[in-house]
Amino acid sequence: MGMNLLHVIPYYAPAWTYGGVVRAATDLTRALAEAGHTVWVLTTDTLSPAARISVREEIVDGVRVIRVRNASNTLRGRLNLASPLGMGRAARRLIAERGIDVVHCHELRTVENLAVAPVANALGVPLVVSPHGTLPLDTGRPAIKRGWDRLVGRGLMRRFDHVIALTEDEAADARAIWAARGVPLPDDRISVVPNGVHLGEFAALPPGEAFRARWGLGAGPVALFLGRLHARKGLDLLIPAFAEAARGVPDARLVIAGPDEGMLAALRDLARAHDLGERVIFTGMLDGPDKLAALAAADVFALPAVGEGFSMAALEALACGLPVVLTPGCHFPEVEPAGAGLVVERAVEPLSEALRALLTDAPRRASMGQSARELVGARFTWPQVVARLESVYDRVLSRQKGASQ
Repeated sequence: MGMNLLHVIPYYAPAWTYGGVVRAATDLTRALAEAGHTVWVLTTDTLSPAARISVREEIVDGVRVIRVRNASNTLRGRLNLASPLGMGRAARRLIAERGIDVVHCHELRTVENLAVAPVANALGVPLVVSPHGTLPLDTGRPAIKRGWDRLVGRGLMRRFDHVIALTEDEAADARAIWAARGVPLPDDRISVVPNGVHLGEFAALPPGEAFRARWGLGAGPVALFLGRLHARKGLDLLIPAFAEAARGVPDARLVIAGPDEGMLAALRDLARAHDLGERVIFTGMLDGPDKLAALAAADVFALPAVGEGFSMAALEALACGLPVVLTPGCHFPEVEPAGAGLVVERAVEPLSEALRALLTDAPRRASMGQSARELVGARFTWPQVVARLESVYDRVLSRQKGASQ
């Protein structure tokens, strides 16, 4: 029997510039709707740092989306500070009128959670949270995170009935942060549920030749980065690593695709400093068919990031049959045992060695690509993820029912 579910997130499709959390939450809610649940999303009107979404209520792929207005979209874009007007009132109305069974919050340290969590508690509805890789204090505005935790962390953490981590590493982070604020988080109140993909979306990729021609990539091997141009993504390491790896592969190219977050000019300078000329191509943000075309044209996917929750970009690359080069901060240890890629230290030399090994070995890339598809199909499709999440929802509902008897 389907549940009535309310998902709370600061940004939702089509606000793709805000990264992988938007993609993960959007795909998850759609997968839940496909599984027969009634799914509501309560979010804000932010589209990008410079634009808003004008549609306040709509149904997209079976998901009922309600957007409340940010008092300042500039604050959201520049300081990542939300100012949602009426978020608490909207949550109260939805929970009361629509018979919501579970409220699922995305990310931990959000103004949206401060507004919605007390409402869910007051109305006796179970409240769960997916931190999406945002917990560590050493990435993404550490001073603000520490201040947030000191001021409101303990009170907010106590309101959640269950934590849904993406990986075992994130589960350990949650235990440590909850403990630091003196909030119990027993093992029966935390679960690991990864992100997923819709394999059908990657079953028939467009021909890569058109993308190669558009960007002047030639016929040589292509390494692809997909993500925000942000310091923690490791592009300052990837460019010199590619320069070293490509010395013996003169027709190799590096494609860097993603929205600029203040690094583009410095990265262009870095590419020039390494005499890469036109061998490093900056495409800007790619989405939809353009993103699929980039994945089809590529031979290797690289993400030397730190502080990733569970990279949707890496997962989609694997689903496309691309071998991946990752760093431990991507928290994707399954890759190497499955033979789907390499996980190396976050430094220029090991990244260079990994890139060189794959750019110069087409048979190895093909074998790893096959293993990549098999890994995703065996463990990371949305129906598999939804089944695990349904189990979590059932547990929190049973726990609430038992407590009320």
